[in-house]
Amino acid sequence: MPKISPFLWFDDQAEEAAAFYAGIFPNSRVVSISRYTDAGPGAPGRAMTVQLELDGMPVTFLNGGPVHYHFTEAFSFSVMCEDQAEVDRYWAALTEGGEESQCGWLKDRYGFSWQIVPRALTEIIGQPDRAKARRAMEAMFQMKKLDIARLREAADAA
Repeated sequence: MPKISPFLWFDDQAEEAAAFYAGIFPNSRVVSISRYTDAGPGAPGRAMTVQLELDGMPVTFLNGGPVHYHFTEAFSFSVMCEDQAEVDRYWAALTEGGEESQCGWLKDRYGFSWQIVPRALTEIIGQPDRAKARRAMEAMFQMKKLDIARLREAADAA
């Protein structure tokens, strides 16, 4: 296990969230679940921590009780997608019960922020022709879910 890995605080949905994410991303699985005992503070048998591999990355979820700390966009997971189909699939799965935001960002049903980014975006906005890059960026600012074809069209518009 790496020395550094994400550790996310949930009220009482850690086990549910881990199963949800493991069902969306390949190379993901729930590794282990530690449960509260009668020593508390959670109800005996309720998940305390859930160890998850999220596309191979170790992540720990904690059922820490009533949420004193809320997820914000200050911490998110970025998912680099190979094509539009992958963008569409992750976007649909993660926005179900959640909410869309701008420029490829969304909040899932647990309030956690994700960035669903097509790999082509870095090529389109990183190209040497700065006018094309600017037009693509302007188009991106108008989008919620990123659309590769629309980004390319905007870049190539005269």
